Order: sequence, then C-alpha cells, then structure tokens
Amino acid sequence: MAITKAKEKKIEGRVEYKGTQLVQVHSQRQLLLQFTPEPEPPPPERHDAQGFASLSSIILCHRHRLSSLRYQCDWAKALTIAYFHILSVTESFASLIHGLKVDHLTDGVIRRSKRMILDSLGVGFLGTGTEVFHKVTQYSKIYSSNTSSTVWGRPDFRLPPTYAAFVNGVAVHSMDFDDTWHPATHPSGAVLPVLTALSEALPQTPKFSGLDLLLAFNVGIEVQGRLMHFSKEAKDIPKRFHPPSVVGTLGSAAAASKFLGLSLTKCREALAIAVSHAGAPIANAATQTKPLHIGNAAKHGMEATFLAMLGLQGNKRILDLESGFGAFYANYSPKDLPSLDSHIWLLDEQDVAFKSFPAHLATHWVADAAAAVRKHLVISEGVLLPADHIERIVLRIPDVQYVNRPFPDSEHEARHSFQYVACAMLLDGSVTVPSFRSEQINRPQVRELLQKVVLEHPPDNLPSFNTLYCEISVTLKDGTTFTERSDTFYGHWRKPLSQEDLQKKFRANASRMLSKDTVESLIKVVESLEDLDDCSLLTSLLKGPSVQEEDTKLSHTFSFPHTMSRFTNV
Repeated sequence: MAITKAKEKKIEGRVEYKGTQLVQVHSQRQLLLQFTPEPEPPPPERHDAQGFASLSSIILCHRHRLSSLRYQCDWAKALTIAYFHILSVTESFASLIHGLKVDHLTDGVIRRSKRMILDSLGVGFLGTGTEVFHKVTQYSKIYSSNTSSTVWGRPDFRLPPTYAAFVNGVAVHSMDFDDTWHPATHPSGAVLPVLTALSEALPQTPKFSGLDLLLAFNVGIEVQGRLMHFSKEAKDIPKRFHPPSVVGTLGSAAAASKFLGLSLTKCREALAIAVSHAGAPIANAATQTKPLHIGNAAKHGMEATFLAMLGLQGNKRILDLESGFGAFYANYSPKDLPSLDSHIWLLDEQDVAFKSFPAHLATHWVADAAAAVRKHLVISEGVLLPADHIERIVLRIPDVQYVNRPFPDSEHEARHSFQYVACAMLLDGSVTVPSFRSEQINRPQVRELLQKVVLEHPPDNLPSFNTLYCEISVTLKDGTTFTERSDTFYGHWRKPLSQEDLQKKFRANASRMLSKDTVESLIKVVESLEDLDDCSLLTSLLKGPSVQEEDTKLSHTFSFPHTMSRFTNV
C-alpha cells in the first residue's frame, strides 16, 4: 500500500509528513506510523490473450517520480524492518534500494560517479566500431517494440529498451576499456546502459532529472560492491565466474528498480529474479563472448525488474542462502546492511581505476614496469636496442591463468596477455588501441620477443588489484640485466587519472562516432549532471549525429604524464 506524497518537515527530532506522520522514539525503539493510503495502481489492461498492454502502460502503473519517492515507503515493511529488526539480508538490500534518497548522495560520490559515467560513455562509443558490437546489433534487429531506446552513436537505429541496454553494455566492454573496481568487477557497464535506455523509453511526463539518474546509478554500483564484500574469493582476481555477470546483473536490477520507483517488496523480487539470470564462466575471457557478460547483465537486470513489476516472485531469502546468491562464491558470508541513517557509500571509500589502454587491468602494471625498463634499452635519440640483443625477459606477476597467454592469436587474447603487453611496450614505447590489431600482434619482432618471456609468481604477489605488483627484468646477451618494478600505475585508484586526462580519453574515444560539438556538449552535460532537469538532453546527445571530419576520424592521441602509454583512436 502506498503512502501519499508529502513535504518533509523536521521539528525537534520528529519527522513530520503531510498525510503521513512518522515519529521514532529511539530510546524506546517505538514507532508511531499514521498514514493516508493511496489506492494501488490498477492492473494494466490486457490487449490480447497473451499478456498485458504495452510496456509503457505497465511502467506508468508502477512508476513514481523520485521526488515523490523520497518520503514514500512500504509502511508494513518499514514498521517491521526499519525500526525493529531486519528479517533477512535480502530484505536489507531491498530496504537499501527502496530507501536511499538523493539527500544520501555525497559530493564525493557524485564527483566519482560522474567520472565513471563519462568514461563509460566514451569507451562505449569507441566500442560501437568493434566486430562483436556489429554482431550483437545484427542479432538484436530481430526484436522490435513500440517502446524503444537509442543505440549509442546510431541516430537511426533504435531497439526495445532491454536490447538497447544489451548492445550498449556490450559496446562498453567490447575492448575491455571500461572502469574496474575493488573487489574486482567492472561496475558501470551493467548499470549506465539500463538507465539511459529507460530514461528515453519511458513517458517523459514527469521528467527524469540528472539527480534521478545519479541516484539510481549509485544504487546499482552500491549493490554490486556490497555483495562482493560477502566473500573472500571476490576480493581476488576471479577464477570461476566473471564478476560483472554475477553482481552486475543484480546491480542492473537494483538501478532499474530505483529508477522506476518500485516498492520495497518489488525491489526484493527483482533481486531474486536477477539471481536466476546471473553468472558466466571466466573461461570465456579473451573471446568475443566476454563483452556479452556486461550486455547480458544490463539486459537481464532490466528484465528482472519488469517481471517483478508484473508480480513474478522469487525466493524471499535469495541473498541469505548458499544455494541462492552464495552459489557463485566460496566462503559466502552475507551480513545485514547498515541502516540508512548510518549508510556510507562504498564509492566514497573505494574509488575505481580508469584504463589508459584497452586491456585487462593487471596488464597495466606490466606496461608501466616495461616502460621504465625500456628507458635503459634506448641507445640514443629514441633508437631502441635491436630485439635480437635481448636474451631473456622475466615478468614477476601474480598467478592469473586467464591473463597468461604466451602467444596470443587474436585481439581479445592479446588484451588478456601479460606477455604481449610487455613486448608491445618494450618495442613501441606505448600501448594503444591499434596495438591490438592483428597486424600488430603478428609482427615478426613481437613473435621473436614473446619467445623470450618467462613468467614467475612470487608468493607475496597476490592476485588482487589492490596489492599486486609487476617486476620486469630484461637480460641482454652480454649478461647485463635491467630490472624495474611497478606498484601502482597511473589511473589506479591510488594514482587517479586527472580530470583533464579523463576528458582527453573521452574525446579520443567518443570522436569516433560523434561530432566535436556533440563530444564537448556531452562533457558539459555530464560535468553538471546533478543540475540537469531533464535527462532527455543527455539521451539526445547519445544518438549522434555520426558526423565526423576525416582528420578527426583518423587520429586522436593523448599522453599520460606518469606513463609512456598513449592512446590513439584510428
């Protein structure tokens, strides 16, 4: 049962609502709740024997604006859960999703999440030029709907919102260029495409604001982080499941549930349904299938939310059980979440890493160390010592099997190869987007160097993005050895990318599909997203147009001051 919207007024420790009065006496842990119920929304009209009317009509029946949602609650759950005890971990997550408000957002979380949004859009635009993106868009064309959303950078191509989220999610991860968090996952790609698709597909009255999007985005990120803190296994680089396919699916469902204003009960059901959509094996890393993990997480989380809105039910304790969400992680030990009064965003405590080139995050330590060693191999005026003078290259790195690829045969394998990234940096002095093209991977000089690479796994070098390091030793045929070590690369959360360099990366990536004016407009819109009254301004810019000057299309390069890495978009 819903509660009438009212403006909050705080009077000496009492929270008072028009139509609703909520008084908490902390010393006695008593709750007085008087409410004026609103009628439940009518069920959607059936238009045939198969199902309901259009998705838009279903959403209209359930949708409440965030400004209205701030002071609404599922009163029975609030009475039982919020002030007496948490019935289950699952309930505490539903309460978090339902209860978080714009007022909970901090300046730090807003700033960091806007950086994540800008970077995800940029790598997404770049990803629309990949072969895997082309394949999934061709597949998705078989689906149609009266309700549709934009495929980023394609002004004349629209898809149902679930499939728009799918292909845009694939684009974000198609080059493994998206942000990475700790515990290890790619948090943004499963969430942002969901919100841009929904904000465009849904009726624009009333309008979604930038704050609505920021809140839902951060709810989706928060849920992923909280779930990963329930397992020691999740803190390491994964061995079984690709994390975005697991927690990303629930993050997508959480973000969509918040954006659409689902009740606490419906939020819980969306999580339960999403768990049955989750999971993809890490064995598909370094293949064209890996980007589908992010696209599917976005799509399946949105589908779980729609199904929950239609009344589909799942296990009410799905996050509490080893046979539920615990099936994905060893040592699963879930805990109730803190109350909203004491909520601290994980993003406030743990920033993300932004990549300077499109490859697995662990390879960035390798590139950083290799760039330092290369300085010793330059004879004069930039001339590199011939490769046949090198006897042996030793990489001391964590034991991460799916990034151990001695002789990669494809761009996706090269993105997941410690060996290849080290050799590319030693030969070229930079690792860029073109570095992963077939002609670059198969150069005779690269193949010669790859044969000289040996991996060592020191026991203190654990497979965690928070603690790993890379040490490289290059031994020449005359016996001379040069050794360099990287503990933190530029772009890691301990050495964050500057805002200027983040924008340079975005410009280089987005310019592939967008005009210069549109690129600059997107930077400005995202920079002031919390002040945006209508998200349609953002989604209109995501459409394109695909107008490019030939020279813009050919070369966009930038350098980072703390590394030799350069990014070139050709």
